[in-house]
Amino acid sequence: MGVVEEAHNVKVLGSGDQTIVLAHGFGTDQSVWKHLVPHLVDDHRVVLFDNMGAGTTNPDFFDFDRYATLEGYAYDILALLQELGVDSCIFVGHSVSAIIGAMASVTRPDLFSKIIMISASPRYLNDVDYYGGFEQEDLDQLFEAMGENYKAWCSGFAPLAVGGDMDSVAVQEFSRTLFNMRPDIALSVAQTIFQCDFRNLLCHVTVPCHIIQSMKDLAVPVVVAEFLHQNLGGDSIVEVMSTDGHLPQLSSPDVVIPVLLRHIRHDIAV
Repeated sequence: MGVVEEAHNVKVLGSGDQTIVLAHGFGTDQSVWKHLVPHLVDDHRVVLFDNMGAGTTNPDFFDFDRYATLEGYAYDILALLQELGVDSCIFVGHSVSAIIGAMASVTRPDLFSKIIMISASPRYLNDVDYYGGFEQEDLDQLFEAMGENYKAWCSGFAPLAVGGDMDSVAVQEFSRTLFNMRPDIALSVAQTIFQCDFRNLLCHVTVPCHIIQSMKDLAVPVVVAEFLHQNLGGDSIVEVMSTDGHLPQLSSPDVVIPVLLRHIRHDIAV
């Protein structure tokens, strides 16, 4: 196993001509794909990994300067694909990883046959003529709460993000992976994500993108999916699901898995 593979806890499952890379979002790890993976391994080579900073990775490997921007994560993706010898993949990115995958594809579009974006946003802050869902005051309060008592913040944030009560399995699962992150790393990653603005990058993304979004999502208003669709440089398609929450692949797998499989298997009709 190579250095990058080991650092990111890479698992390669199944076999097939088509490689699918599954990339998780903030506060989770590769276990967020547990409902999807069994449907893919018979026909595909499936690559699972943990983003640096996830609770399952070695915190000593987290470079605060490198990951102060999302470019650091995009370079990780490219290094991972190179180490695994992947020359083309379907990239399934949840939340921030959808944007990270898009960034990586701008540098090496040849490595991506399509990008499937789940709950993705190029900017979380509201702006003139743009609704991202948050004011700066909202984010400052969020960062302050994370810094003051991370465990308490996790307990409050998890049900809001998932869209369920504390008793739901999905909320408990997200609480677990969120709490596994080292608090200072979690705060740094959250600041990098929530303060980012990648709207200008979108026109440079030429790989076909499938945008999948919950009808109701605390972190990403549904209008953001349409913004992505209108501003991406290549072909794109939007599907808004009847689901509630930012982690629908975890909270509503019965709805989401068939949608994901359809987008994985079928290309955009031009």
